[in-house]
Amino acid sequence: MIFIGGIYLEIEVKTNDKNELEFVLHGERHTFTNLLRSALLKDSKVKFTAYRLHHPFDKDAIFIIKTDGKAPKKALADALKRIESELSDFEKEIKKSLK
Repeated sequence: MIFIGGIYLEIEVKTNDKNELEFVLHGERHTFTNLLRSALLKDSKVKFTAYRLHHPFDKDAIFIIKTDGKAPKKALADALKRIESELSDFEKEIKKSLK
């Protein structure tokens, strides 16, 4: 389990190699997975990242991260921190604009 932005994400690691991480993100389809993919691609050490659903009605996304010179788990942790920071900034801007 990973805690981000006030919610828990359930992750099941399938492959954890030096430059590749494959995991199942339970209960997530396109919304968070697209956000995570975008955040990962901002890291120059991430060479490839994608997710797939086996079926259009699946509730679990299979995610893969391939890196060059950085542990994929570190790239994932950095991306999650980046998302949390961006969401915090967004929340502040929304609150400011609603005053």
